[in-house]
Amino acid sequence: MNLILFGPPAAGKGTQAKRLVESRNMVQLSTGDMLRAAIASGSALGQRVAGVIQRGDLVTDEIVIALIEERLPEADASGGAIFDGFPRNIAQAKALDAMLAARGGQIDLVLRLKVDDPALMARVAGRFAESGRPDDNPESFKVRLEAYNAQTAPLLPYYREAGCLVEVDGMGSIEAVAAEIDRALAGISI
Repeated sequence: MNLILFGPPAAGKGTQAKRLVESRNMVQLSTGDMLRAAIASGSALGQRVAGVIQRGDLVTDEIVIALIEERLPEADASGGAIFDGFPRNIAQAKALDAMLAARGGQIDLVLRLKVDDPALMARVAGRFAESGRPDDNPESFKVRLEAYNAQTAPLLPYYREAGCLVEVDGMGSIEAVAAEIDRALAGISI
């Protein structure tokens, strides 16, 4: 099974993906985690990515698609992939469809975590105070949220048309959101 956890930054995608990794033996393909690992490596790519992320800008499609494609064999060998933070635009969605089709796969479900912007800002302020993660800086987060609303939210009609979009209330507790996700997954026949 291949699924996308869809929603703005700080919506809880990573938290729910980790739960699904443990319970369903799937591989989480988190572009945020992959990009943070590139930064931590100190590589030329990591240094390039660091500047982009600190400004709150989005990394180029070319870099993100290459990172995802590199990890697909791992997902093929497990229970499937959970795409977290990818795709971010129609071009990435079409590239993902093509990569999966070449492997005989497809996106089975897109779970949209619906949350409101003020709640996200409060979450991020708390997370930044706790962890100091550079991409959780409230000012750069505001830029990331605006970029999500302008560039990524337009993917909703693309997946609605494909018939694989399910909306989940992301404002509940972690357990309540998890229960809604489990109900959505139970309704899939693969």
